[in-house]
Amino acid sequence: LKEELPRFVPFLTQKCGVEFSGRILEIGAGGAWLSAELSKLPKVVEVITTDLSPKLLKEEAPRVFRLLGANTAKITRMPADFHALQFPDNHFDFVVCSAVLQHAANIVQVLCEAKRVLKPGGRFIAIREPVWPLVKIKSRAKMIEKLVATGVNERFHSLSHFREFFKQAALPLEVRRVALSSGLKYYIEQAVNGITHARYAFIGVKPGRAVKRPPRGSATGPRKP
Repeated sequence: LKEELPRFVPFLTQKCGVEFSGRILEIGAGGAWLSAELSKLPKVVEVITTDLSPKLLKEEAPRVFRLLGANTAKITRMPADFHALQFPDNHFDFVVCSAVLQHAANIVQVLCEAKRVLKPGGRFIAIREPVWPLVKIKSRAKMIEKLVATGVNERFHSLSHFREFFKQAALPLEVRRVALSSGLKYYIEQAVNGITHARYAFIGVKPGRAVKRPPRGSATGPRKP
């Protein structure tokens, strides 16, 4: 695992003000490092970890869970296509993904599915998506062209493209520049982000007001799973 990966969740909570809680769905999880990190947060009740590849979920994810010290009691793994999720409407507090939208055949459809399964006021969070900076590096562009030519499904989009995708999905978007360093280096990374390189966190919020449920065992009865 890259050393920087476990630093994304603290960035989201400390720099972006995201308070992860309740029920979380990860789409396109792969080795599921993000699920592992989220499972350790005290207010997170359940993490549903999905990927199109059952093999990754069965063989790779357990190794990552052990390495990162995941709270596996909170995690359920299951195969799923993020273009057509098998979950009911208004079901999750968060839908998250890491380096996933670049592989989607239809990004707007993926966003619409995420919006559908989110509760009103729930958040969709995408990180580690490749975005073209203002200054395109020729060597990098040529490398991507070669990958596409060989059948690798890697799609780079501009920031304006992502804004349009979220607009089409009717999912209000907040864009945050990602900088995982500390001290002076953090501010330098923030200043050049989007120019020489581009790293963003995309945070979409499903319209509507979040409904607070009564605690388990209250006078109104237990909460249904």
